[in-house]
Amino acid sequence: MTDRNANLEILKSGQTFDMLVIGGGATGCGIAVDAANRGLSVALVERGDFGCGTSSKSTKLVHGGVRYLEAALLHMDRVQFNLVRDGLHERSVLLKIAPHLCHRLTLVTPLYGLAQVPYVWSGLKLYDILAAEAGLGPSRFVRRREMLSRFPMIRKEGLKGGVQYYDGQFNDMRMNVALAQTAAREGAVVCNYLEVAGLMREKGRVAGALVRDPLAGVSWQIRARCVVNACGPSSDLVRRMDDPTAAPLLRVSRGVHIVLPGRFAPKEGGIMIPKTEDGRVAFILPWEGACLVGTTEEPAAPGDAPVADARDIEFLLRHLRRYFNLDVNSGDITASWAGLRPLVHDPFTADTAELARDHVISCSATGLITIVGGKWTTYRKMALDTVEFAVNNAGLTPQHPCRTDRIILEGGENFTEEMGAELARQYGFPPDVTQHLHRSYGDRSFDVAEMCHGAMGGRLVQGHPYLKGEVLYAVRHEMALRALDFLERRIPLALLDRKGVLAAAPAVVELMAAELGWNPSRQSRELEEVADTLGVD
Repeated sequence: MTDRNANLEILKSGQTFDMLVIGGGATGCGIAVDAANRGLSVALVERGDFGCGTSSKSTKLVHGGVRYLEAALLHMDRVQFNLVRDGLHERSVLLKIAPHLCHRLTLVTPLYGLAQVPYVWSGLKLYDILAAEAGLGPSRFVRRREMLSRFPMIRKEGLKGGVQYYDGQFNDMRMNVALAQTAAREGAVVCNYLEVAGLMREKGRVAGALVRDPLAGVSWQIRARCVVNACGPSSDLVRRMDDPTAAPLLRVSRGVHIVLPGRFAPKEGGIMIPKTEDGRVAFILPWEGACLVGTTEEPAAPGDAPVADARDIEFLLRHLRRYFNLDVNSGDITASWAGLRPLVHDPFTADTAELARDHVISCSATGLITIVGGKWTTYRKMALDTVEFAVNNAGLTPQHPCRTDRIILEGGENFTEEMGAELARQYGFPPDVTQHLHRSYGDRSFDVAEMCHGAMGGRLVQGHPYLKGEVLYAVRHEMALRALDFLERRIPLALLDRKGVLAAAPAVVELMAAELGWNPSRQSRELEEVADTLGVD
């Protein structure tokens, strides 16, 4: 993955690949890992940066889906039940294959009605049962006194107690990068900023794609025996390249998150609000030293550039005030973002919150394979099912069955908890920097540290653990090509601290300019793009 130019040359060589994957989010990169490990020749193209869409805008939870379990029980819905079961299994797999990026998280649901106590407690006990040996710990009832002791900010009036349970938390943007790196390690040719301009056909079958490199302004064809459309919310747009009359497979929703200073975060884990005023679930979570609150769910269009509007933000603040004795307002928000979610289309369902996120694989008359739906936690199963479908429908000949449940992702193979102490001993980093490097790069953290000597060991912005040398590492080893690639998807600063991003951006652009040969005009455009993304005039 390190050398984009070398990858471009391979993609221009005229080679016919077994599989061309369109989309570099979680699902697309997961498919590339699976297919390449099976011995198939794989190319992956992404029109933006890896994970630049839905995959970097999640709630950062690795979970079975408590909301889906409730829907399964209330409506006797097998799809929702399967989604929970698969999610709990995949949660355990992710904790194993990406130990540096995933960890167990304690969650508590506060209860304010006596009728809620047996209802929520029994539901979360079923959650434990479904997890079976993959469980992270037994759920239990928490008495009112203990709730107030552990969560002193929680509203006391009417509190009956709570239920504690466990799920996983992860670094979604670093996970996406690790998947792309792992795909490259397994032999896939992966490339960001390479957009599909059209699909090729031979004898009535899709046989590749016309791609365009917007950075160089050149186009060419990539041939493949099988083309997989893994474009998340944009999947229907790619399907219409194949068939302009194709009916939509998706309905898209917009989810908004806000970030508050760490003083607002629960100290003893996260809090799940089981039912907001419109019947959804919301979370208040400790995340990267801050407090993450989300999410909303409103209908959206696939081509939208999602934004966190004032109504969504007020919705989340209102629920914070309802459950906490906090004087919190929009002025406390350090960052906000919105992402699009791909929901499997059901024309008889009006509310996107009621749509299942279980995945669907379709194949057009010309052989274009499309994977839609699902969620981050089940990306690996989605990939497995998609590769199996492609093998059976495109006549591919893999050398091995799926092994992704035991392929350790990049950075995790030699990762140990003790590495953090060794990192601090060797390089003398402060505790927050050590923790960040250790948990973001895993066993690659020592390689990153080697680039952080002298001036490169300085912080990009005060109050955050991100170092200047990380910019060099991202450019040289992680295919970061734009300032926002680094600020939003190699480190999470753009999702944490709007003011911090503006302060760090000039140094990041200067460092990237030296690495990539940007002229002053390009540097100005990069700074403008950062400001525009943050909504700064």
